Amino acid sequence: MKKFKYYFLSVVFISTTIFAQEQEKAKVQGHTDQNKFRQLKDVLPTPSNTRTASGAPGYQYTQQKVDYVMDIRLDESKNQIFGNEKITYHNNSKDYLDYLWVQLDQNMRAKDSKTPEVESENFNATFNGPVNFTKTNLKKRFDGGFNIEAVKKSDGSDLSFMINRTMMRINLPKPLAPGGEFKFQIKWWYNVNNHVADGGRSGYESFPDGNSNYVIAQFYPRLCVYDNVEGWQNMQFWGRSEFALEFGDFDVKLTVPADHKLEATGVLQNEKDVLTKEQIKRFELAKKSYKDPVFIVTQEEAEKAEKERSTKTKTWHFKANNVRDFAFATSRKFLWDAMAVDINGRTVMAISLYSKEGNPLWEEHSTRVVANTLEEYSKLTFDYPYNKAVSVHAEMGMEYPMICFNYGRPNPDGTYSKRLKRGMIGVITHEIGHNFFPMIVNSDERQWTWMDEGLNSFVETLAELDYDPNYETGNLPKDIVPYMGGDQSYISPIMSQGDYVYQFGPNAYTKPAAGLYMLRQTIMGPELFDYAFRTYSKRWMFKHPTPADFFRSMEDASAMDLDWFWRGWFYTTDYTDIGVKEVKSFYLTDKPSEKDEKIAKRYNINLDDYKDKLIYFAEVKEGKTPEDAKKASDFEFLNNYLNSLSDEEKAQLDDAPKYFYEVTFEKPGGLVMPIILELTYEDGTKERKTYPAQIWRHNDSEVKRVFKTQKAITNIMIDPDLETADVDTSNNSWPRKVKKNDFDQFKEKVKG
Repeated sequence: MKKFKYYFLSVVFISTTIFAQEQEKAKVQGHTDQNKFRQLKDVLPTPSNTRTASGAPGYQYTQQKVDYVMDIRLDESKNQIFGNEKITYHNNSKDYLDYLWVQLDQNMRAKDSKTPEVESENFNATFNGPVNFTKTNLKKRFDGGFNIEAVKKSDGSDLSFMINRTMMRINLPKPLAPGGEFKFQIKWWYNVNNHVADGGRSGYESFPDGNSNYVIAQFYPRLCVYDNVEGWQNMQFWGRSEFALEFGDFDVKLTVPADHKLEATGVLQNEKDVLTKEQIKRFELAKKSYKDPVFIVTQEEAEKAEKERSTKTKTWHFKANNVRDFAFATSRKFLWDAMAVDINGRTVMAISLYSKEGNPLWEEHSTRVVANTLEEYSKLTFDYPYNKAVSVHAEMGMEYPMICFNYGRPNPDGTYSKRLKRGMIGVITHEIGHNFFPMIVNSDERQWTWMDEGLNSFVETLAELDYDPNYETGNLPKDIVPYMGGDQSYISPIMSQGDYVYQFGPNAYTKPAAGLYMLRQTIMGPELFDYAFRTYSKRWMFKHPTPADFFRSMEDASAMDLDWFWRGWFYTTDYTDIGVKEVKSFYLTDKPSEKDEKIAKRYNINLDDYKDKLIYFAEVKEGKTPEDAKKASDFEFLNNYLNSLSDEEKAQLDDAPKYFYEVTFEKPGGLVMPIILELTYEDGTKERKTYPAQIWRHNDSEVKRVFKTQKAITNIMIDPDLETADVDTSNNSWPRKVKKNDFDQFKEKVKG
């Protein structure tokens, strides 16, 4: 045995010498840590007393509060909205504020808006018919910006202000001290846009019968977020990246035509003034109906109302506490139905408003989808805290606290395709889901679009699959493959501000959702993921989280180091591509190979001295089978050793394997991911194995695994269920599947 000891020490000495030489070379050249598993400390902001290293709010975390009292009037004849708001701004920060910033989102539509001028355009004369030519070149520009009539202090005196496009600065008479409050008021009006003809997140839709459906949001000057670390969020609104808002209490009166039906953010305060006794009775029935919606206004009643036009008005009064925004929808065309939803013992109302043009699709699905969404999101995050959630029929999809606007219009004869039905269910689930992200977990949408759209799209996926197990969500890892494998010139990391990315949908919605689905199903497992995700959601209810808060919370609550995943999936445009590079099979033999003999000779070892003590491995040459494989019992010295073991020791052993495979996995793609394998044996049985992503920590290009089996392996498949968004599956199997050319496929077709 001295020779073996000498051999071992020699190898160690040689290896150590080579390693030392490489280390010396590395010292000369120098390098930075580029390992895919390095920590994110170089990217994430330093934890503080406001945002902790655990991902939770710190003891010095603060946020502002803004309360609104508003009187709003809709002039249906002119499609104009008039408003007067009284604002109370509460400075809960430790900072003195010299001014306040107010969002004027409607100014994106002002005649002097710069929004249309930030897009590149070219002259396209091909197939430019008269309708398109007229719309593109001759149509007058819509004047939809805010007309600010007055900005005053609470005592009625003028207040200094300055408007910079979609932002207005309120110049305070003196700095607002920590803990102080400032009251002021704004009077304004604006022309409501036709959102079908001119686009937009709110507006009206005109019908041939002369009526309109109004879905109104961003209709009042709204305070920007002030963060005690990052300052004011006063980035200009260019039309894509959405809104960052403070929480507060709303007291809103909405004056509309008397024959309109109206829903809005908040709790209705004067139902006896605006609803009939029959409507109130029906709504009380709906509060007890947990299975099917109850009509508050039927289609027959709505069709009767749309033939008339009242010249009188009614004022609907709503109050909402601890919400970040306010929106409403109103029309005489609306049908109205509702049902109760049990959220952990508390009743929440699921409600839909839609014109007859939405039926039969809307009455069959809308309110039921609302109910399902509230139930499923509450399971995965926190109990829905508000009294209702409303889905309104519109040719768009957009969300606000307690109310959202959703598309899905059947053909005039009431027929609709599976695709339309799927789209409607998806958009209602998505927009209702936004009540959780970002209406409650209130991230900065203008800066980090994925924190509301991506997180919401992920939970939406699970809710859709609960509503219909066969639902095609479009948000699974396999769905993002075409995007991730596309032209890198048109792909941005998820951690990009939304205004400048090329493919906004995949970047902000699909890729984050697919990544989180992968994290839950493949990397962490539902139990660990769900606990961590609920922890993040509950920690940041009614607060303003950042990406770092999400990343840290998910790791803190799961004891999983996920920095490699955040870095790769969120901060880069790398893609997944893992393949089987090579498979070598071996069998046991008592005869040394040529390689064994060379090694023995090199270190002066006489293998004959160990003839009955050594087991060798012989490689099965390509195209051959291990027919010469020997059972372990054929080696007498091994058999004697096994027989010498106690029964307890034998019980801890598996049956001796007959086949040995050394598999080399390659990773042409930049992302590290778990290796998910499906092994198929000669008898047709299958076995699954999963190796964590950390298998790549020492070698980012290839790794090896040895499989010791009782049965011959006939096939090895990587990622058989397409769980990791692998962009090239041609290298995922062994033996390698040869893709036949068109001529070979044609010959097989003719032969068949």
